[in-house]
Amino acid sequence: MHEVEDPVERAILVGAPPPERPRELVDEHLEELELLTDTAGAEVVDRVVQRRNSPDPATYIGRGKTEQIRSLASERDASLIVFDEDLSPTQGTTLEDEIDVRVMDRTELILDIFSQRAQTAEAKLQVELAQLQYMRPRLKRMWTHLSRMGGGIGARGPGEQQIETDRRLIDEKITKLRNRLDKVAQNRDVQRKARRDEFTVALVGYTNAGKSSILQGLSDDEQFVEDRLFATLDSATRQVDLGEGYDALITDTVGFIRKLPHHLVASFRATLEEVQEADALLHVIDASARNWERQVEAVNEVLDDLDTPSGRVILDFHKIDQLTHAEEAALRKRAAELFGPHVLSSVHEEDGLEDIRRVLRERIRSARPTVEVTFSVKDGERLAEAYREGEVLERRQEGLQIVLTARVPENVLGRWRGQDGVKVRRRDAA
Repeated sequence: MHEVEDPVERAILVGAPPPERPRELVDEHLEELELLTDTAGAEVVDRVVQRRNSPDPATYIGRGKTEQIRSLASERDASLIVFDEDLSPTQGTTLEDEIDVRVMDRTELILDIFSQRAQTAEAKLQVELAQLQYMRPRLKRMWTHLSRMGGGIGARGPGEQQIETDRRLIDEKITKLRNRLDKVAQNRDVQRKARRDEFTVALVGYTNAGKSSILQGLSDDEQFVEDRLFATLDSATRQVDLGEGYDALITDTVGFIRKLPHHLVASFRATLEEVQEADALLHVIDASARNWERQVEAVNEVLDDLDTPSGRVILDFHKIDQLTHAEEAALRKRAAELFGPHVLSSVHEEDGLEDIRRVLRERIRSARPTVEVTFSVKDGERLAEAYREGEVLERRQEGLQIVLTARVPENVLGRWRGQDGVKVRRRDAA
């Protein structure tokens, strides 16, 4: 007996850019929307572009273009219309009534992808909260198309089980979800305090830049890696050996994207706090993307919203194995002009991640004070701890005492300062 698979939805993409937007940028936005639509599980059968000085209050694109899309949907046997622009509740309702095909905007599409991709309990809570916040002002349209269309892209998640829910019940659900996520945030804070002695790194970047691949390559651990937008949503933290006696806790975070829905940014606040609290941020950039500069701008906008100190950011241009020598040279020149110091990486080349390890070791060194510590030659435990926890630069013996010049973490220095027979002096002290 063969399983009957759901038919692949056929989608028409609609862009409504202002007249001054360059054609190249319009095409780029629709190409990204097509990737998102593919990730959600639909086949794109056509595109429509309608330049407008301002959105039509009723349909965003105007009655004439709406009628054109209605005819095109019938001709292409389309079951879904996806707008690159955000639609108001009124515009979404009117468009569905006029075209008689389900309509969704970019935000709803991204929310649906997140709903499909969330694996952990925390990610599912975050996505459900974002969906409910988006859904609340659109209840009438959502319930109508859910009951009429019966599933498919945009019809997953809490709406399926709560078609009869009114705004009061949704508000109660939102409150409960926020309370549960507050507890998640508290637990994360406890975990971060327990890791305070560790050097922490957060991987950030545009979706599909290769963050998960880098974490897998650095940690030799199996991470889910797929060449699709938002392949992974659930943050993962791994202890990574950086060489020369250094290690760090590195966390993969959710990928960013142009016009990332603000509901998602708010819902993933607990996860994104890893970005705010990390000792260093590795901003992974897809060097093979022709629009990498605009992707960097999109990521920086989110980092600015999170009040992330720019001094913690390390720029890493990834996937350089996909560039020719001439393209790599041009990239190095352009990156140096725009940003100054940066690193290049590839998970597919031998030692392709060594620049990342090197720059992280340098960050750890700069975060460790250089001290001169004196203790008894009989204190083997202290000597072993110095080599295990720090970096010994010089060692000499003066009578019955050992004098070390070393870079040592602050937490270790704190323990040493409180012990009899141990003298600690910073090298830059008078």
